[in-house]
Amino acid sequence: MDAQTLRELQAPIKQRYKDDPAAALVVGEAEAQLGEDITCTIPGWAGDTKAGLHPAAGGDGRAACSADMLLEALVACAGVTLSSVATAMGIRVNSGVVKARGTWDARGTLGVSRETPIDLTFDLDIDADEKARAKLVELTERYCVIYQTLKNPPQLGFEIAG
Repeated sequence: MDAQTLRELQAPIKQRYKDDPAAALVVGEAEAQLGEDITCTIPGWAGDTKAGLHPAAGGDGRAACSADMLLEALVACAGVTLSSVATAMGIRVNSGVVKARGTWDARGTLGVSRETPIDLTFDLDIDADEKARAKLVELTERYCVIYQTLKNPPQLGFEIAG
C-alpha cells in the first residue's frame, strides 16, 4: 500500500472521529474458557489459543504462556503501527523485525516478585535518514495502542460475577 491509498482509506474514518469523537472509542474484549490441567482457551479472529503455565511455573510447554502472548501483542501492534506510519511518511520498509524482550521473575507468578521490565527494539532495513528514523520510532511509540497501554496502564480491577 502507498501513502495516497492509505490516506484515502483513512480519510473518511478520521473525519468521522473528528465529527464524533465518541465513535473513535473502541471497546476490546477477550474471554477465556477455563479448561483442564490449569489451562484456558481464548477464542480469537485467527482461531483459538490454549494458554497455560509456563515451564518456569510448572507447565509442560504445550500451552501458550500469557507473558509471551503479551509480548506478541506488543510486537504485533508495534509492527503494524510502524508499517502504517512508515507508509504515511513515504518511507519504504524493505524488511524488518520488531522484537520485545521482557524479563519476568518466575517467582512473581508464585507470589514473590512484581517487577517486569520490557524492552522494545526495531531491527529495520528502511530507506530513511536518521531524522526520519527517529520520527518513525517516536510516532510508532505514540500510536501503538499496546505500547501506550503498558506505558500508561489503565486502572484495573477484578470482579467475580454470579
